[in-house]
Parts: sequence; C-alpha cells; structure tokens
Amino acid sequence: MLVALCAVIILLGLVGIVLPVLPGGALLVGAAVLLWAWAGPGTATAWTVFGVAAAILLVGLVVKYVVPGRSLKSAGIPLSTQIAGAVLGIVGFFVVPVIGLLLGFLLGVYLAELRRVGASAAPRSTKLAVKAAATSILIDLAAALLATGVWTVGVVAA
Repeated sequence: MLVALCAVIILLGLVGIVLPVLPGGALLVGAAVLLWAWAGPGTATAWTVFGVAAAILLVGLVVKYVVPGRSLKSAGIPLSTQIAGAVLGIVGFFVVPVIGLLLGFLLGVYLAELRRVGASAAPRSTKLAVKAAATSILIDLAAALLATGVWTVGVVAA
C-alpha cells in the first residue's frame, strides 16, 4: 500500500514538472522517496536509495538554473527580462489555469524585451528565453526520472 501511495505521489511530481499545475514537481518526487524510506522498510538500503535520489534531485535543481541561465546570459538577455517573465508567469498561473504560467512567462519576456530592444529583436529574445525554459524543464524531468528509477530499484531490492 505504501509503495502504491509513493508511486502516485511520484507520478504527480513528474506530471507537475511537465505541466506546472502542481508546484514543486521534483520536491514531490523527493518527498515520496523519503516517505517510502522512513515509513517503509527503514533499512540501510532504503536510506541509501533516498540519499542517492536526493543527491540526484539536488544536482538537477542546480543544473536546471545554471545551464539555461548561462545560455540566456551569453545571448545577452538580462536578468530583468527573466524576472519579468517569471513574475508574469506566476500571475498567469493564477489567472489562466494550466497554461497561464507559460502564457504569462512569454508575455513578460516579450514585453520586457520589447521595451529593451524594440519590436524587431523582441521575438528573437523571447524565442531564446522559451528555449531556456524548455531546457530547464527537461533537466528537471531528467533528474526526477533518474531519481524515480533509483527508487524503483530500491523498492525491488528491499
């Protein structure tokens, strides 16, 4: 029963990464593995599985910000544009369910770049910011899937 509950929480976390309906997708994956290790077998193997999964998720957390941030910086897109996208993305999340985060992010980046570089260059900057956001999501998803794989091996081994 506990394994099934943890699997559902992990699945919700994975879906939350791809469709940001639930905040903290990778956090849910880590919490589910922690719940399994703590309330389940409680063996050294279970805690090792949690440690490895948590390390993978932490590395993914760092990499998902560093890699896209570097590409945006090298493309000349300032932090203020990224912040504008994030702020309007958060607003959009509450205004338009499910797709509002993406719409708000796009609008925020486009408006910030429109003000900064003008109408001719704003679409290019927006496209680069969207690629960076997609890269971030893929990195987060890869880390969460890898952690899920570690957990699955741990469940079988325990």
